Amino acid sequence: MTPAALSGLDLLATAVIVVDNADVLRHMNPAAENLLELSNSHVVGQVVAAVFADHDLLEASLQYARNNNCSFSEHDLVLAVSGRPRMHLMCTVTPIERNSAFDLDGCLVEFRPIEQQLRIAREERVHDQSVANRELMRNLAHEIKNPLGGIRGAAQLLDRELGNPALHEYTQVIMKEADRLQALMSRLLAPHRIPRPTHVNIHEVLERVRMVLLAEFHKEISIVRDYDVSLPLIYGDAEQLIQAALNVARNAAQALTEVRADADQPGEITLKTRAARQVTLARKRYRHAIELSIIDNGPGIPPEIGERVFYPLVSGREGGSGLGLTIAQNFVSQHSGTLTFESAPGRTCFTLLLPVADAADLGETAVLQ
Repeated sequence: MTPAALSGLDLLATAVIVVDNADVLRHMNPAAENLLELSNSHVVGQVVAAVFADHDLLEASLQYARNNNCSFSEHDLVLAVSGRPRMHLMCTVTPIERNSAFDLDGCLVEFRPIEQQLRIAREERVHDQSVANRELMRNLAHEIKNPLGGIRGAAQLLDRELGNPALHEYTQVIMKEADRLQALMSRLLAPHRIPRPTHVNIHEVLERVRMVLLAEFHKEISIVRDYDVSLPLIYGDAEQLIQAALNVARNAAQALTEVRADADQPGEITLKTRAARQVTLARKRYRHAIELSIIDNGPGIPPEIGERVFYPLVSGREGGSGLGLTIAQNFVSQHSGTLTFESAPGRTCFTLLLPVADAADLGETAVLQ
């Protein structure tokens, strides 16, 4: 293989190996070394069967591409390297000829982790769901607010005309319930105001959240701060980001207070920030992003609502409105970010991933190096 061909492969972010027609590995680029946890110098010259367990499907893919002189893709390839867990990969095999830049008869084999493809598909699905949720809530709130105003107004007029004082209790119930529903509709419409973006310090956002939580739940929970203070500013609406983080954290605090009496350890919420690099958010690639995690040691999210936790009016807590996480997801989505979670009894982690603008957009603000 020519040095130019090898140099080109080594610059790729995708995992690629070169296999000759005798199924001998001739080269493995750095991305493949990282993915497979193998060293190029140790595997070059070995046959595929000696390097990988469960190699039958890979060998069959190589043979098909050679026999038909065409690219072939296997969408669920299971590969195992001795002593390591099996990996589920997408695999594309492309024949190469000696008169090409590689000066070799064989195949290029490109590997992509299925988990990565599933994550991208999941993020796109969540984005589409968030857009649909916003439109649903907007229409619902507008349709309900006007009749509610009429109901409350009529109840108020009726209350003034009633001669029997004992009946006033019923009109008061009508008015109070109408006010409660009006407030609920206002919360549904809240995510649709025009954002007012500025340069925002994510730790100032989290400190606001921490202060509110301590004021509400100071006797029931403790809050741990795990901040990466080197993170840059982001460009966004500070109030929306505070509300998004607060909705998630308040849910965690409420879940902790409900089980605190039976728990072996006190309720604890961790606010954690880290840098993320080379991420795709809302179908756009960013060099840098901020990863904000809100972790609690509560009972976890009930499995039966796990797939619907961001849907409007879905709540795992008695008396909950089911709007907090929906609104949080909408706010994060408006910032081109994602909100995801992992939950098991004893540990639930919600992660907000927010993009960082480039230096040209941030002016004098330092960006991640």
